[in-house]
Amino acid sequence: MYDDHYGLSGRPFQLTPDPAFWYDTATHKKAMAYLGYGLSQGEGFIVITGAPGAGKTTLVGHLMETIDPERLHVIKIVTTQIEAEDLLLMVAAGLSIDGTHLAKAQLLAAIEKQLHAVARQGRRTLLIADEAQALPIESLEELRMLSNFQAGGYPLLQIFLLGQPEFRERLSDPRLDQLRQRVIAMHALDGMGADELEPYLIHRLSCVGWRGKPRFTNDAIAAIYRWSGGIPRKVNLLAGRVLLLGAIEEITSFTGADVEAVIADLEGDLSGAMPPSAPARLIATAVPAPPEAARAAMEALRREISAPAAPAAEPAPAPDVDADLAARFAKLEARIEEQDAALRRVLTLMVDFVEVEDARPMRQGAAA
Repeated sequence: MYDDHYGLSGRPFQLTPDPAFWYDTATHKKAMAYLGYGLSQGEGFIVITGAPGAGKTTLVGHLMETIDPERLHVIKIVTTQIEAEDLLLMVAAGLSIDGTHLAKAQLLAAIEKQLHAVARQGRRTLLIADEAQALPIESLEELRMLSNFQAGGYPLLQIFLLGQPEFRERLSDPRLDQLRQRVIAMHALDGMGADELEPYLIHRLSCVGWRGKPRFTNDAIAAIYRWSGGIPRKVNLLAGRVLLLGAIEEITSFTGADVEAVIADLEGDLSGAMPPSAPARLIATAVPAPPEAARAAMEALRREISAPAAPAAEPAPAPDVDADLAARFAKLEARIEEQDAALRRVLTLMVDFVEVEDARPMRQGAAA
């Protein structure tokens, strides 16, 4: 939606990692230097850690675009809590081995044989394990054992481990002493610096044909940084929502107030409530009007309240009709406000769903 409004060729702040949007922040440049050093050594383990959304997956995608597939065979594994035997099967699959019916000893022999075959082609094998913090100790030990395979004194397999910050704590386990001794480089990805945020926003916009609109004022950029801490995924989430607001309200220059309004909306989503400070003007333009029955009842009450009272034959005490009607009116108002809040939440979920669905063909195309 907002990409069309601003004349962009795509969505600059999609949440799906895309190496095409790679930007060299100081921390990512350092991580790439460690990975490059590790590849030049051709042995051991390289460990990269970072908070969710810090850019580990994008880092690997960028690395894949810089290597020569004719010289390096890459096996990528996104791990959850994979037990040791299943991990070996995944490594085998990455080497085109069907290990389903093989005993462990046979599976290890088949993996070593295929690593030798790859080496004879003049290629090295690199194993990249993402989300490594979820790997059990036994699975990490299996990876260490695989790193022992050699030919003529040269290792047949090099391993990159990517994980969240707690993976460093996992590595301190005494049972992983031997694996730690094989770690030749380790780097922790941080958020980008405050001075890097504006160039980052401009870079991503420029990748999709940005021509100066929209713009972010200094206080808008400061508000984005305060909320995101410089974590790329959080920056993208907030910036994407800000552009959605801009497309609906035809904003070409975002201020700190615009960003703060969207932040309130996001925090309301995360807490399960719609805060009063949320940008209701954004939602109101896209949410349908209250149900017809409720509107008709509202109109009837308004007419009843505003109609002149009929003259009484003689003064007599009477129930407070106006107060009763006002109470009914207030109750209907409250019910409609609840419906509006629910519709706002549904709209927000629909926007997120559409963004994910739009990104899916891109992911499938990259996989192909």
